[in-house]
Amino acid sequence: MIGPAVGKVPAVSDLSRRFRAIRAFSEALCQPLQPEDCVVQSMPDVSPAKWHLAHVTWFFETFVLKPHSPDYRARRPEFEYLFNSYYNAVGEQFPRPQRGLLSRPSVEEVLEYRRDVDAGVLRLLDALGEAGEAVRSLIEVGLNHEQQHQELLLTDIKHVFSCNPLYPAYRERSTWSRSTPGGPARWLGIDDGLREIGAAAGEFAFDNERPRHRVLVPRAELASRPVTNGEFLEFVEQGGYEQPGPWLADGWATVREQGWTAPLYWVPRDGEWHEFTLAGLRKLDREAPVCHVSFYEAEAFATWAGARLPTEAEWETAAAGVPVRGNFVEDRVLHPRPATTRGDGWQQLFGDVWEWTASPYVAYPGFRTADGALGEYNGKFMCNQLVLRGGGCVTSETHVRPSYRNFFYPHQRWQFAGLRLARDA
Repeated sequence: MIGPAVGKVPAVSDLSRRFRAIRAFSEALCQPLQPEDCVVQSMPDVSPAKWHLAHVTWFFETFVLKPHSPDYRARRPEFEYLFNSYYNAVGEQFPRPQRGLLSRPSVEEVLEYRRDVDAGVLRLLDALGEAGEAVRSLIEVGLNHEQQHQELLLTDIKHVFSCNPLYPAYRERSTWSRSTPGGPARWLGIDDGLREIGAAAGEFAFDNERPRHRVLVPRAELASRPVTNGEFLEFVEQGGYEQPGPWLADGWATVREQGWTAPLYWVPRDGEWHEFTLAGLRKLDREAPVCHVSFYEAEAFATWAGARLPTEAEWETAAAGVPVRGNFVEDRVLHPRPATTRGDGWQQLFGDVWEWTASPYVAYPGFRTADGALGEYNGKFMCNQLVLRGGGCVTSETHVRPSYRNFFYPHQRWQFAGLRLARDA
């Protein structure tokens, strides 16, 4: 396999179908937006929706068409600079904090760019056929890359809209059936022993999920479900953000510097907490998983609650054999929803919220960075970040697996990130 992923290379017919579907879904996600919405950058971590649409197209142009399609001619050569994210081996990049200054190219020009590149990729696939295994591998990487940006697009537009005092809705929330709240979380045990973690051979996975390897996992217990808004509200109301005791030193410094008093998007109104969602401002649902908390907040809550965060090895051990089902972007809810069943096993391991772990984002034993520009995809970020697991409500269901490793810096909280408690058995 070439680049930052390994696994079985899909057949041409399957890949062409998925290529059309995933590319179309990116544009469908932008349909509720006005052109003005697509240009705004509300903070350096956020990218405008228009930039996401262009960057994922740049990826296919740069890594698939330019090296493998001799007849391809770039419509706008300057896009190589404008829409390169962080690939130093490709060339210079337009400064990330200034992406919101790019009023041109227009949204329509970006859509035309997408149509040109799509046509070129599909022509190349047809021309190479089953012989083009290396190209198909690159396209598969590009599709998974685009799914990552679909999630970021929704995450970013939520932050953009949250800065507007009108609290605009991206889309009205879908309804879902709700059952009687299941009560307190239960502790479920995992036995100690040598466990294998990481992606299995033959399936698609990013390089940071491999090699599959053995790790000693001590006996422990994990909560049956993620921490809810109601549980986190107790932490807030009991002065959790006002006393340094539960916090790591860096976390407490960040709380003081940033003036945090509650999770991101919690808004006090008329004596009650509300929460900004992609459906606008809504009354805080105490039964839903808490989200938009940083690692610092997740770790402080766990300490306050007399517990801890699970390691990624513990999380993956719990998730082994659990079907990847949950509240994903395909459900169109676009917000974490309460657990709907009590049951005796794990709840909401997949979907709803990404779950912070206590594990630093570092290489697995035997990991080697791929050669070339695509080697920059994952490996160079293995420093000062923490691993999250499980996927969220704006993640695609076809993009998640038990071995998937997401990663963010400990202070970041605009992602749909929550937590599940753990404790030593």
